[in-house]
Amino acid sequence: MRNRSTVSVWTSVFVIALAAFGLAHPSLGEQQSGEFDPRDFSGYWMGETPRNNDPPPLTPTGVAMMEGRVPDYLTTLPNESNDPMYMCNPQGFPRLVWEENEPIEFIHTADRVIQHFQWERTLRELWMDGRELPSGENLDNLGPAWYGHSVAEWEGDTLVVQTTGLDERAWIDEFANPTGFDALIEERYTRTGVNTIEGRVVVNDPKNYTAPWVQEPTIFTRMRPQDVSFFGWTGLFSGVTEAICAPMNELGEYNRRIRDPSLGIGN
Repeated sequence: MRNRSTVSVWTSVFVIALAAFGLAHPSLGEQQSGEFDPRDFSGYWMGETPRNNDPPPLTPTGVAMMEGRVPDYLTTLPNESNDPMYMCNPQGFPRLVWEENEPIEFIHTADRVIQHFQWERTLRELWMDGRELPSGENLDNLGPAWYGHSVAEWEGDTLVVQTTGLDERAWIDEFANPTGFDALIEERYTRTGVNTIEGRVVVNDPKNYTAPWVQEPTIFTRMRPQDVSFFGWTGLFSGVTEAICAPMNELGEYNRRIRDPSLGIGN
């Protein structure tokens, strides 16, 4: 499996290897005037999140959830970690948004805001049609999801998102911190400039933590035109790969780099 350094290299390749297209940057009018619609997040954005391992103290349940988890920082060799991402599992939420610093496209529709991710070629639906966040029996019937179930609304010009129903097998970050099925994650997105969105996230998970986890703010910066097109094809998937961890691909890479040389194949 690829270790984190390999993943980071591929992420750099994705960003560097992409080229220009107008939809990825603000309109000419916005550039010239400096004015913008604070409720329009359309376009491609890259987050910068401090990666700090500073959660509130764990509850006994949280301590038990951490048992057996071996994150990178506790290992001497990459293959000693049992991070689920190394076994082609989804990053899950909130990790993919708030810890991995991956390119995100925001898409507005009539009843939802969609977050489209380069990594894993996946999406989140932030429902804005007035539905209630599932709870109780309704949440149990829906069951856990890698990216949870999300509803959103505007508070002034801030998009407020509530998410619950998380898959407890996912790590909340690279440090293996846990998250509960009925945890409530609140995100707040405020467009602060033509090319910037400020994001804040609070993890409310009394099952695992003794207090709400208020994380450091994230600044999402609009990706440059040259970062979202390659050979004339525009979008987050315009580069040299789909950024999907597929077992077939992983097996092929393992055979090429490890099995075949050990058998003297390809020398």
